[in-house]
Amino acid sequence: MTTNASTVKPYKGMGMNGAVARWYASLTKRSMDDFTALARRTAEQIPADASVLEVAPGPGYFAIELAKLGNYQITGLDISETFVAIARANAQKAGVGVDFRQGSASGMPFARDSFDFLLCRAAFKNFSQPKRALEEMYRVLKPGGHALIVDLRRDASMDSINQVVEGMKVGTVNALITKLTFRHMLLKRAYTRREFESMIAQTRFHAEICENRMGVEIILSKPAGVSALAFF
Repeated sequence: MTTNASTVKPYKGMGMNGAVARWYASLTKRSMDDFTALARRTAEQIPADASVLEVAPGPGYFAIELAKLGNYQITGLDISETFVAIARANAQKAGVGVDFRQGSASGMPFARDSFDFLLCRAAFKNFSQPKRALEEMYRVLKPGGHALIVDLRRDASMDSINQVVEGMKVGTVNALITKLTFRHMLLKRAYTRREFESMIAQTRFHAEICENRMGVEIILSKPAGVSALAFF
């Protein structure tokens, strides 16, 4: 991938809205155990009073699960107005306080040095300005803060994807739609490890990257003389 291709994508990221967003919220709710596990894993690593930003939280499941675990100041920023409405309703139903807002990852409405920890899960590949999004993540993190990006790997095999989708137990029709979405859309938007490394090298982040059978986990650290969180 060239520098231009990794800096600006040829489509404008508008986010999912309307019926598509509601379908996605229903589908991913069946993976609540994964959101709960990631929330617990995060809670073990961040300060008790941490300020947390989730970029592209969708229906808000991770942020809400994390809010149940401690006295965190949690904000979710999503470009989709439908997702913001769904997430706010979900937080109210769960009885937790999460500040869900509408906005873009490439132009975050926050002051610099605002957050201790940032999560971007299953969304980075969809950003139309990925390098700008990385720069914004760096800007809004406090010195010594960390970001975790969890996303699909473009060179993931369809066999591994099929196994994961089948394990989601979403029904025959939803499984077929999900597999087709991966094959014809998401894999094409995703990055390889080398492409992530190239983009991150253009920022001031320190990075640790770990691959799994269909994705990557990337810890980004904003230097301040502290070691990276032990997520791996």
